[in-house]
Amino acid sequence: MSKFQEYLDKQGIDTRRILVASKRLESLKPEDRSIKLLRRTLKKDENSKKDGGEKKPRSGRPIANPTLNRAIRGERLSGAAKSRLLRAVNAVLKQKKQPEASLTDLF
Repeated sequence: MSKFQEYLDKQGIDTRRILVASKRLESLKPEDRSIKLLRRTLKKDENSKKDGGEKKPRSGRPIANPTLNRAIRGERLSGAAKSRLLRAVNAVLKQKKQPEASLTDLF
């Protein structure tokens, strides 16, 4: 059993809640699309010295079932996938009014 699975069992978190939380957190919103558009237009206009925006847009890539299954089995994951899993787990923990987890707690 992986460290991630042990943490989920200890906290009583269902994997379906992680998938739903990740979809809600990572899906693109209109403000994210406008940030990306601003960066694209500034990139085309080389004379512009303005910054592309202070905020980073969301990734638009929620955690998928295969990625979650790899984490449960303890297989290798990319850094981005680990970060998305951490954000989703912390969102579920926040709903349960429990303290947030760190990356070392999960992996």
